[in-house]
Amino acid sequence: MHNTRGRKNENFQDVYKRVGFGSLSAHTGGERRLLGPGIRRIRRTGVMQLGIGHLPGGCLRTMGLYCVLVLCLLPGWALGYKRGDNVTLYVNKVGPYHNPQETYHYYTLPVCRPEKVHHKSLSLGEVLDGDRMAESLYHIRFGENTEKKTLCQLTLSEKQVDLLREAIEELYYFEFVLDDIPIWGFVGYMEESGFLPHSHKVGLWTHLDFNIEYNGDSVIFANVSVKDVKPVPLEEGGGAVAGVGVGGGSLKVTHTYSVHWFDSPLPHARRAERLRDYSFFPKTLEIHWLSIINSLVLVVLLLGFVIIILMRVLKNDFARYNVEEEGGCDDLDQGDNGWKIIHTDVFRFPPYKSLLCAVLGVGAQFLTLATGIIVMALLGMFNVHRHGAINSAAIVLYALTSCVSGYVSCSFYTQIHGQRWVWNIILTSSLFSAPLFLTWSVVNSVHWWSGSTQALPATTVLLLLGAWVLVGFPLTVIGGIVGKNRAGSFQAPCRTRNIPRQIPTQPWYKHTAVHMAIGGFLPFSAISVELYYIFATVWGREHYTLYGILLCVFAILLSVGACISVALTYFLLSGEDYRWWWRSVLSTGSTGLFIFVYSVFYYRNRSSMSGLVQSAEFFGYSLLTALVFSLMLGTVSFWASLAFIRYIYRSLKMD
Repeated sequence: MHNTRGRKNENFQDVYKRVGFGSLSAHTGGERRLLGPGIRRIRRTGVMQLGIGHLPGGCLRTMGLYCVLVLCLLPGWALGYKRGDNVTLYVNKVGPYHNPQETYHYYTLPVCRPEKVHHKSLSLGEVLDGDRMAESLYHIRFGENTEKKTLCQLTLSEKQVDLLREAIEELYYFEFVLDDIPIWGFVGYMEESGFLPHSHKVGLWTHLDFNIEYNGDSVIFANVSVKDVKPVPLEEGGGAVAGVGVGGGSLKVTHTYSVHWFDSPLPHARRAERLRDYSFFPKTLEIHWLSIINSLVLVVLLLGFVIIILMRVLKNDFARYNVEEEGGCDDLDQGDNGWKIIHTDVFRFPPYKSLLCAVLGVGAQFLTLATGIIVMALLGMFNVHRHGAINSAAIVLYALTSCVSGYVSCSFYTQIHGQRWVWNIILTSSLFSAPLFLTWSVVNSVHWWSGSTQALPATTVLLLLGAWVLVGFPLTVIGGIVGKNRAGSFQAPCRTRNIPRQIPTQPWYKHTAVHMAIGGFLPFSAISVELYYIFATVWGREHYTLYGILLCVFAILLSVGACISVALTYFLLSGEDYRWWWRSVLSTGSTGLFIFVYSVFYYRNRSSMSGLVQSAEFFGYSLLTALVFSLMLGTVSFWASLAFIRYIYRSLKMD
């Protein structure tokens, strides 16, 4: 069993009221709450036994899948129906209401299922999203209403009844898909009331009402309800109820369903608006312009303060350093102190040059990747009904932008006189892919152990591995070779002496840890408001649509990181410390640490997630997210510091 926290002790009736999944007032009373005892009997009985661990055969026969993936990102076409045409309803997955990434195949529960399960061919993004769609026994005809049609009759064993009871106590929901429209509902209900005597009742929904909206020949929206439906009790020793028979340790259940069609004025092109307005899961994404404006004002004031202070200080420095015009660059350190005196050491190349260049290369790759994803979203290329579209886009862009990391890394490595360029390319290609593979191995093993649909099939793993081996790594090598051949000389205004200058003792506020705390906290504060909505999207079930705001916040984040890096670099050089290379990367790259700390706070205080499966997924990929932010901001910080240093030393008067 796992303990519940936060909203995990949420009143069960409140959940039903929020999601609008029918009314329970006619036949239930008292307090209903989520106990969360932890259902684990589904392990190993789902994905592999159902034979869904495969992709379409064409995905394995040709690497032309990348073209298909790109096409999958485009909005879908309207599928036209005629009256009486069959509308296929796919069953997909079930899972705890408060654990978005802990999902199991629908047929792992003892429910109505065909003799032979036929699975729908899924895109890569759908597989990564945990979708495992299969055909159902529901027969739905376009435009034709159906009243209480029998789906099947089941005889449940005592073990199967216990499995259903545990699933209902953990507030399991199901997801169906009809014409790319997700349909959600609860498996059953639970009632807790009284202290002495204590009442604990669990019921199973055996009848579902499908409400489908249509416009012309297309489906607009669909949902399911249990309003005015009497649930079937699953308590031990319960007597016979309508549709249920008990005897000999077994329970006979009859599942039925109804279908009602409603005309809708909404055209097919705008049906995503109908899904966005419907609320089954908790609504967390609201229009938050006031918070964004507040954050924007604070950031503008911060940037203005940094820029004005630096400009005034630099103006005074230039006026003081350029009073004496005689002597060259090598004589500027006579009888002076500050950043000018270390001009012969400030461009001394740092240690671990290959690792530094790999960080810059992978950071540039993720900057390109993030910009591409946001631009594609602004162009409307992600259809809300297309499951996993962003996942597919991220994989394709990561593979294609590998050339950026190779080019940037090897080009700069050559400029700073690096010799082992082959090792540099290998390090660049594995700097992120190695932690990603390690994290995925642990998380996927936990999902496989629990039987979750989030565990990737073997063929999908081979496909992703092939994408990296056949596309990502070769493009990194090609970009590295081009960068090596096109790299020019390192542009340094002053030459570097052979003997390094001794660095004076620095005060405590100029130490690396202090700079990392300052440089990480300020960019984090600039995105802290939007970060909550991003977490609610990634670790919830919301569809993020405020991409314009996201672009503004992304630009603010990079601007703050660059300005803070320049300020911290100036303070470092003023103390006659020329070790700015790695310091500039670490100063704002530490923002990733703050983001991971925030993820822990979000898990404990802002979400209702629990259990080993969800926790492994959350913290594993939160670590990767923190790494990505560190690489991106470290790259921006370094290039901003390098441009600033070149500017101030080039501005000194020299004869």
